[in-house]
Amino acid sequence: MGDILIVDDERDIRELIGDILEDEGFTTRLAGTSDEAMAQINGEPPALLILDIWLKDSQMDGIDILKSVKRDNPDIPVVIISGHGNIEIAVAAIKQGAYDFIEKPFNIDQLLVVIRRAMETSRLRHENLQLKRGESKAAEMIGESPAFRTLQGQLEKVTRSNGRVMLSGPAGSGKEVAARFIHAQSARANAPFVTVNCAGVAPDNMEAVLFGRETSKRGVEPGLLEQAHGGVIFFDEVADMPLGTQSKILRVLVDQSFVRVGGSDKVRVDLRVISSTNRDLKAEIQAGRFREELYHRLNVVPIAVPSLEERREDIPVLARYFIDACHRDQGLPQRDLSDEAVALMQTMIWPGNVRQLKNMVERLLILGESTGVIEARELPQESPGGDDAEGRVVLSGTLATLPLREAREAFEREYLLTQINRFGGNISRTASFVGMERSALHRKLKSLGVVTSAKAGSRVARMEDDEVQQVS
Repeated sequence: MGDILIVDDERDIRELIGDILEDEGFTTRLAGTSDEAMAQINGEPPALLILDIWLKDSQMDGIDILKSVKRDNPDIPVVIISGHGNIEIAVAAIKQGAYDFIEKPFNIDQLLVVIRRAMETSRLRHENLQLKRGESKAAEMIGESPAFRTLQGQLEKVTRSNGRVMLSGPAGSGKEVAARFIHAQSARANAPFVTVNCAGVAPDNMEAVLFGRETSKRGVEPGLLEQAHGGVIFFDEVADMPLGTQSKILRVLVDQSFVRVGGSDKVRVDLRVISSTNRDLKAEIQAGRFREELYHRLNVVPIAVPSLEERREDIPVLARYFIDACHRDQGLPQRDLSDEAVALMQTMIWPGNVRQLKNMVERLLILGESTGVIEARELPQESPGGDDAEGRVVLSGTLATLPLREAREAFEREYLLTQINRFGGNISRTASFVGMERSALHRKLKSLGVVTSAKAGSRVARMEDDEVQQVS
């Protein structure tokens, strides 16, 4: 995998190392000056760099080249070659991020041991990167509803650009899946996708996590921004980012560079930024918890990710997708859903959105009755009446105090609201399910004060304002 670039101003030494490594089956390239070395590194980065500290007749010495490589290609292992008396400098190079050093005159066996270890490190880093990229490509967008198709259309448009995207929507609605979809379909698909969990990092540690750090004891420790170089950095729930960090991220977006904690050298990065939030960032700005300038920098292309309530038609598709995934990844039973179970799931309340649906499906497969069809009775029964309420309708306190005619109207109104929203505002499908003619359903909705309105690519039913006031 890849080749080895040998940089040394002494022709005999670089050719000797090259011959030794070629005999061991490695592919090598040679450079005698810093200009030659940088041209080769920038043209096609090697899998490993063997680098002399002193380079005669060159604009840069080995330390300068090391810093440049660690800034722009941090995954390339660098082995330093040092002459006698340069050991202190070689140790300093290790702290700058070099993999190891070999003292001249070198022992061939020692050289091969270090090279093989470094190449194995390079291989493992490459495989790890490929696995991360595979995770991004595996992020599937699942759905068929109008709200989902609207979302997918917006995401497909932004994949063709490099613009910053702000994904808004409730927790569990699939904002990270949407971000990974953008990355997997973009020109950066073969570069890293790195997630910053803004809510999960302690404020005191946020800057070290993002920018990395340099210490005399541990040397250079790259942060998440450096790890995402060339790819995408995803700020998950960006409203939770500390104010102090927000100002520094703003500077990174402007300069495309930063300084590690404890360091002094600027690190350049090429990044696409995608952010997500489940809060109203304008309200956060008014409350002084979010920087307005950062908001405008991140919110170049705003995209709303719909809640599960806004795409109830997708519930059966999503549930069956999660069943297949659990069977494939965990060996759980491959089960189907009965029509009654589907109908009940589409009328349930999902405050946790798609994440809650996924968790419920997994729980059903683990604790379920058998390997047969999932029946409605197996779904969670969340009733205000407790266990005694099983098998009967439990009236809310308000409904139980109404005269029969008003209670019936209230029940019909709530029932029809639920069914219309279940079918995404499709009156024809609702009429067919409830057993009414389309025209009769229209008259019934009008008499009950139920209206439909467009929302997130679908239609959502609601009560007219005056009806809301009467019921409340």
